[in-house]
Amino acid sequence: MAKDKDQEEVKKDDESKRILLVDDDQEIVEAMRVALEAKGYRILVARDGNQGLALAEREDPDLVILDMMMPKRSGFLVLERLRRTRPVPLRVIMITANEGSRHKAYAEMLGVDDYIRKPFPMDRLLDSVDRLLS
Repeated sequence: MAKDKDQEEVKKDDESKRILLVDDDQEIVEAMRVALEAKGYRILVARDGNQGLALAEREDPDLVILDMMMPKRSGFLVLERLRRTRPVPLRVIMITANEGSRHKAYAEMLGVDDYIRKPFPMDRLLDSVDRLLS
């Protein structure tokens, strides 16, 4: 019982939510990291889909911001795998430069929580993150 109380206290001390950014574009990653850290979030970064999956499984973030087009494993393949292997689905925001409505429809079918087209105003992303993590 005391152990549960200790764990609760640790959670209270470390209230910042953890967000995994999965994108191969260094500039976009850094812009998102700066904006999200300024809001008090803790950021993890993966540079490709395989690394993103490994970090999601190991770190269990509160939210994943996932690019659609990446080397090694696309955002769709990452999302499909996350949806198949996790009993409690992670919150996921997919970001993409792709204009196609078929891609958005497929992402929504897979259960993406939000779908944002690049380029996007950072406020658009921050609003979505705040909404999903509140």
